[in-house]
Amino acid sequence: MCKFLATTATALSFLASSSVLADGYSGKYALDPGHSQVVFTYNHIGFSRTFGMFGGFEGEILFDEESPAASSVNVSIPVLTMITGWEARKQHFMSDDFFGATESDVVSFSSTGIEVTGDNTAKISGDLEMNGVTKPVVLETTLNKTAPYPFGPKEGTPTLGFEAKATIVRSDFGVGAFAPAVSDEIAIIISIEALKSE
Repeated sequence: MCKFLATTATALSFLASSSVLADGYSGKYALDPGHSQVVFTYNHIGFSRTFGMFGGFEGEILFDEESPAASSVNVSIPVLTMITGWEARKQHFMSDDFFGATESDVVSFSSTGIEVTGDNTAKISGDLEMNGVTKPVVLETTLNKTAPYPFGPKEGTPTLGFEAKATIVRSDFGVGAFAPAVSDEIAIIISIEALKSE
């Protein structure tokens, strides 16, 4: 459900090509766990849309301003950090009907390629691993902003902000219980902030 997060990697190409970045933005970036979320939503038997979220996760971007294609992003999210708004639903998702999750289970994303589609948009391709299954995912990504962080302890730190969208088929990852009554397609919305760490 996450891939997300791979969204951040889109900058790895279109920032340089569109001259959005000022000099000095190459380097390593860390996701800000307080301002990075992956929201997922699905149709519940036609009656409603249900939502969940992952937050508080970490990841790393290596941005190469001169050669964006050499840049990369890696993100890992513990499955047990899922938030559903109702504890019984979360426990069901963690059960053998779905993830059968343990403390060591993660959702991870690693970028594999970037296609620039506009001044501040791109498609980021990558490998999404979930529930022991790895599948390719493409994220439609928008660069929101690049600027020094404006205040507080992070003031002056080069910062990147992104949003991305994707759709995955959950049964591809072995979590297809109750499909198609509960939709097999899961819509994902990703919002990311990343701060330069070196």
